[in-house]
Amino acid sequence: MPESRFWYLSSKVERAYWDVEFVDGDCLVFGRESKGLPSSLLASNPKSSVTIPMTEGSRSINLSTSTGIVLYEALRQLHLNGARLT
Repeated sequence: MPESRFWYLSSKVERAYWDVEFVDGDCLVFGRESKGLPSSLLASNPKSSVTIPMTEGSRSINLSTSTGIVLYEALRQLHLNGARLT
């Protein structure tokens, strides 16, 4: 996967996942539900780190729901751009 782009999901960054233009071959990287991704990974990949915006004071979304939200958007964009979903 040398040509793949990696998108790192975290509640500790500002850029919303819907601001990304996903392309075929992109990889979504989620951390553990309890701790998320390491801060060093996020710091070294600021342009590739995105979040699911939430209302301030809200509890976090669990990992499986977060994965479904972002994966759905990526697949929606790919379908709109003519990619075949298999």
